[in-house]
Amino acid sequence: QLQASGGGLVQVGGSLRLSCTASGRTFSSYAMGWFRQAPGKGREFVAAISRSGDNTDYADSVKGRFTISRDNTENTVYLQMNTLKPEDTAVYYCAAVSYYSNSHYSSRDTDYRYWGQGTLVTVSS
Repeated sequence: QLQASGGGLVQVGGSLRLSCTASGRTFSSYAMGWFRQAPGKGREFVAAISRSGDNTDYADSVKGRFTISRDNTENTVYLQMNTLKPEDTAVYYCAAVSYYSNSHYSSRDTDYRYWGQGTLVTVSS
């Protein structure tokens, strides 16, 4: 089970840090991803991180502004969001996929098996 938190209302240029905590003892077996869905739009990839945390990937729209990280001892993945823009407004979802390899991750939502409930981020101008 994945529990996302940290969303809220922030002004343009501000920052937020999202957290996603997993229950269970096998968190380090899963690559993690963040996706988002804006009102009236489809779900889109934001960032992904491998099991070990050594490999990451970002959507072009967030590169240089967002950072994904994980703490396997705390069963938590984070998304640090800086320099937020109105177009970042969306419900953000964390997701998990099990990989044998420590280095794999995915930007495809169809690869992910487990999903959190979402947390709303609203960026006001």
